[in-house]
Amino acid sequence: KTLAVGSQLEIDAIDGTDIIPLSHTLAAQCGYSIESDPWGNTKVFASLLGCYADVVFTFGLRLRMYRDGLSEQVKHDVTETCSYSPWASQEILCDRNYMEGGVQYFGVELIDQALVICSVAVAPNGIWKMTFHTPDPKVMLLTDAQRAGYGAMMTQTRLVIRKVAGVPMEVVSVSTYYKLGSLIVDSAAACPTGGVVFTDKVITWHVPRRITPLISSAVKILETHMGIYGQRLDKTKMAARHYKLSVTESHVVIEIPVGSPDGYYKSHAPDYAYHITYTIEPMLELLWRAENTQADTRYKVLFPITTPLMPRPPHVIDNTVHEQSVFDILLGIFLHDVELMNITFTTRVLTVAECNARGFDVQEHHFANGSKTFSIRVPFSDELVLKRNPDPLTTVYVLPLVFGLLVLPDQTPFPHPAELEASREDVVLPTITGSCDQENFYFSVKYGSQQDNFQTVMLHAGSWRELDIELAKLYSLTDNSTHFSIVVPFTAPAAAFELVHFKSIRARVDLLLLEMLNMWQLADFSLACYFPLTTTECYANGTVTALAVKVESVSNLNPEYLTLRDQSCKPAFSNDRFAFFSFKLNSCGTTRTFFDNVMVYENEIALPYNTGQQSRKGPFTPEYRHTISCYYLLNYTKTMAFRASPRSTNPVADPGVGHLVVQIRLSQDSSYALFYHSGDYPVEKYLRQPLYFEVELMQSTDPQIEVVLENCWATLHKDRTSLPSWDLIIDGYCENPDDLYLTVFHPVVADTRIQVPAHIKRFSIKMFTFTKDDAVLKEQLFVHCDAVLCDTTKPDGICSGQCANALRYANSLRPTDASQYKKQISSGPVLLSDSNLFWKI
Repeated sequence: KTLAVGSQLEIDAIDGTDIIPLSHTLAAQCGYSIESDPWGNTKVFASLLGCYADVVFTFGLRLRMYRDGLSEQVKHDVTETCSYSPWASQEILCDRNYMEGGVQYFGVELIDQALVICSVAVAPNGIWKMTFHTPDPKVMLLTDAQRAGYGAMMTQTRLVIRKVAGVPMEVVSVSTYYKLGSLIVDSAAACPTGGVVFTDKVITWHVPRRITPLISSAVKILETHMGIYGQRLDKTKMAARHYKLSVTESHVVIEIPVGSPDGYYKSHAPDYAYHITYTIEPMLELLWRAENTQADTRYKVLFPITTPLMPRPPHVIDNTVHEQSVFDILLGIFLHDVELMNITFTTRVLTVAECNARGFDVQEHHFANGSKTFSIRVPFSDELVLKRNPDPLTTVYVLPLVFGLLVLPDQTPFPHPAELEASREDVVLPTITGSCDQENFYFSVKYGSQQDNFQTVMLHAGSWRELDIELAKLYSLTDNSTHFSIVVPFTAPAAAFELVHFKSIRARVDLLLLEMLNMWQLADFSLACYFPLTTTECYANGTVTALAVKVESVSNLNPEYLTLRDQSCKPAFSNDRFAFFSFKLNSCGTTRTFFDNVMVYENEIALPYNTGQQSRKGPFTPEYRHTISCYYLLNYTKTMAFRASPRSTNPVADPGVGHLVVQIRLSQDSSYALFYHSGDYPVEKYLRQPLYFEVELMQSTDPQIEVVLENCWATLHKDRTSLPSWDLIIDGYCENPDDLYLTVFHPVVADTRIQVPAHIKRFSIKMFTFTKDDAVLKEQLFVHCDAVLCDTTKPDGICSGQCANALRYANSLRPTDASQYKKQISSGPVLLSDSNLFWKI
């Protein structure tokens, strides 16, 4: 655990009381080697003939480990004594960074060691020169050989020669000359560098049986052994690991299964693609005897093997159960040295911790063989999940993501993209409900699962129109998080008239909910209701009022051009949907028919034959026809029962005190349906444009009271007594004779708003302006009136309806104080528009 990733290891050789730091160069010179896997697991090897081993092969090492730079040091001293016997005549060792050979010749053993130069302090003057056969002979003195990277030393029984790293040789042959006498020793060493064949499952290592120049004559192989990391394995362990050692005519063959527990796997990411390698270090040990000399040779090779890069693309397994509305993803398989660092979604990158905090449940799953997988669960409802609708009821959920992975300990990143898709029929469509009362349609639109992702359109004045801000205000739209509601009067443009009866009308409103991106119709709702509406009123005095309604079946009708049978009898009022007629039963082409005790008057509202304003279906059939009928009984008798009883005193009415309110309003047009409110003033009008005024008695249903306008006049200022002023009505119903454009009075008939027509007076004037010294006074205009409340049972004076003197109120409803029966009212201001300026003279 101390040698974790990131720790620094330094090794010292212990030589008695001396501590010698082993640099890479010195370690190679003295027969030391080190093997570490990528995760810090370390093995240290030392040659028995190393520089700092004594005659009984005792070694001492000091391991110095630094966990955090050089500030924290941990020391471990290790001492090991090894025995080794018997020695063969020739000993050859091929280690990972050196090759070593020993030959016993007249009591002297020769050692060749690759990548190592040992000190020659033992017998520095025992060697004279050396001849290297590479293959041409090259003679060098000892000092020259040392400078070239070679070294040699002598012990009491052995001659040690080592070859320095960097010399590109797999085979070395050396002749050594001694200073004392004429002793010449020839030696050779060779180590394999290849012969490995890889398949997906097996590593096969071939070592030649005849190793030149080690074997120059016939030999007999006495022993063959296989090991791992320098340790021999017996046949039982080899069988358990499925290792095979065999000898053919030309090679010694070792077979190792890829993935054996003695080796290790490592992850790699070249070009951001996931690969793995497998590494193991087998050992081959041979003992053979030369038939001509009977000399034994022990040949030992430690040979690290790493397979080529093996691609292992990760797999994404979609374990999503659509009904659970959660993406369930499994990513793998990886080695233990791969970590999941982050996940890139469409709009952001989240670390594993951030994913778990968001509820994505990222987990790491480990298996007995050391591999692992990663899983993540992402709800369909998360905003990082993309959504689309292939049809109105189905939602397709798409989760594109990129896993950010990291190979340890070398910190190599690599990505793996994935995209998952799931679909569900989980869309709840919006719904429309509606109802009616006596005046309005009421609609409620409940949002579906996708809230307000739709557009509401309604059939408005004959064409489809979006429910925009203007219509939302017109129809009193209210909304909350679950629904919205609108109120549509049955007389509104959104209501289509289907059928007209004597006392009612059937109106219909059509609504559509559209998904605008794909133009899908999510809901279609049509509501038709009957509303009270009197179209014909027959009065006992022989007067008839009739209302012609433009129905849906004659959408191109213009009510303005409708007439009675007598085409000179035109509407008293009309707009784009209604035409109102008022006439006497003995006029306008009305016919009379008798049926028993019933007298029937009939007329017809239709289009005139010769107008060019309307199209006709045929020469005799009008496009629109509305028959008006009035029924009167010729003889009508009512029987009444009564009983008279004498009374002691005559009844006397108790005097009472009350307040009657009279108001004046300015209508927007001659229909007197819409009026200007206080917030609309000042109202801007053009010169000579009609101004329609209505004076109404409020809060009274007494049919015996009638409103009479005594005087009306206009001023420039709000003060009704201010000057200049201009008379509009004088002495009751009398127009101002000095006015070129006389005031026009308009009839009032009963309808759903007006219960007592006598309580209302209507008149209109032409817009004008005051002048002073021939200059137009473009100021505000105010209209004032004095209204008198009359008793209709006692018409007299101004209450008689004639142009009488306003001072004669003999029988008018007159309290003790004259100011109590006269009401003063005003309206305005009205502004004159700047265009088309004219003035009165």
